[in-house]
Amino acid sequence: MNFIEELRWRGMLHDAMPGTEEQLNKEMTAGYIGFDPTAKSLHIGNLATIMVLKHFQLAGHKPYALVGGATGMVGDPSGKSAERQFLSEETLKANQEGIRNQLVKFLDFDCGENSAEMVNNYDWFKEIGFLEFLREVGKYLTVNYMMSKDSVKNRLATGISFTEFSYQLLQGYDFYWLYKNKNVRLQMGGSDQWGNITTGTELIRRKESAIVGEVEDESLSYKAFALTTPLVTKADGTKMGKSAGGETIWLDANLTSPYQFYQYWLGQDDRDLPKLLRVFTLYSRAEIESIEAQHAEAPHLRIGQKALAKDVTSRVHGEEQYELAVKASEVLFGKGTLETLQSLDEATFTSVFDGVPTTEISKETWDSCTNVLDLVSVVTNNEIYPSKGEARRAIQGNGLSINKVKITDEKLALSELQLLQGKYLLVGKGKKNHIVKILY
Repeated sequence: MNFIEELRWRGMLHDAMPGTEEQLNKEMTAGYIGFDPTAKSLHIGNLATIMVLKHFQLAGHKPYALVGGATGMVGDPSGKSAERQFLSEETLKANQEGIRNQLVKFLDFDCGENSAEMVNNYDWFKEIGFLEFLREVGKYLTVNYMMSKDSVKNRLATGISFTEFSYQLLQGYDFYWLYKNKNVRLQMGGSDQWGNITTGTELIRRKESAIVGEVEDESLSYKAFALTTPLVTKADGTKMGKSAGGETIWLDANLTSPYQFYQYWLGQDDRDLPKLLRVFTLYSRAEIESIEAQHAEAPHLRIGQKALAKDVTSRVHGEEQYELAVKASEVLFGKGTLETLQSLDEATFTSVFDGVPTTEISKETWDSCTNVLDLVSVVTNNEIYPSKGEARRAIQGNGLSINKVKITDEKLALSELQLLQGKYLLVGKGKKNHIVKILY
């Protein structure tokens, strides 16, 4: 497939240097995207650029994922109003490992000539001294050139440290090192990275020109190329990647559960569907157009959101976790059964009922209850029903359920109940839920 054309119809192409498409159509080309390890997980914002690398590999090219072990120590000023806090080397190393484990889910690292590779810029920067860096890099780029970049200009009013000012030199040298040692010809990234990326192409042009003694040879500038993708924003103007409550949606299941991740995509606005289906899924053009047509006929069925959530959740967390998320959604919206509840793992169960009132009781208290009526009226300190009489009337009126099963006998022994994960009961009072957790 034609990589540039694929990005165009998906709305994923923001800008590209002249000659980029010709280079990609001419031969298999190595290209890279950098990821700074500022957190132990990537998030949805990163996922948009990961998808660029994915399409790049599917088009027959060789993708490199650069984990910025060195640049992460400095911090990219792009899009930031203040300097980032430095992270310790131990934190950076842990973050790097987390990112590595996530990237292997998206790229094929064993498919022959265009297998993906992962590199860490700390591996080459650790060998370079300050004076050597000034001679090898700083000599070739003027202060005027560096100050013309938006990432610098936008910070002049509030102030920018020499450390962050130098960031573009570090990223530029990354490109030069990969160009010389890995035959990388293309750097890609979000549109806010254009200044940093073109610093790399300019450094390559100037250093290579100096080496061959042809400073004015403009053709040399086209040996290295730059390509950016738009930053993904929603119809309301906000960036992708935050929940309604302002929480970041991470790719790490320990930070954002697969259920929460699935729900995030399921809850997207109809207005955003065309963009999201094209940017974040691997559906073909025909498949997306079919999904959109079906969705338009019955928007209330949320066909588009379900297709979006299925593709992304399955690739990030696996098919099994996707199926669990679907089952969990059924529970949330009242369609689940005892069997559905039993199929959920503890992480999914607690995610579904996050915020639901919970009463913790000891194993001794649990054992002292003679029946269901004791449990819901006494053990929970009247948190479910204010009195035993009201609890009895609820049971007689078919208004109480435990684990999605209606309770019709107030004298039902607790031994007849099936604990979820060996320690939970979901008590349903009409449409309201309450969790009872037994502490062992």
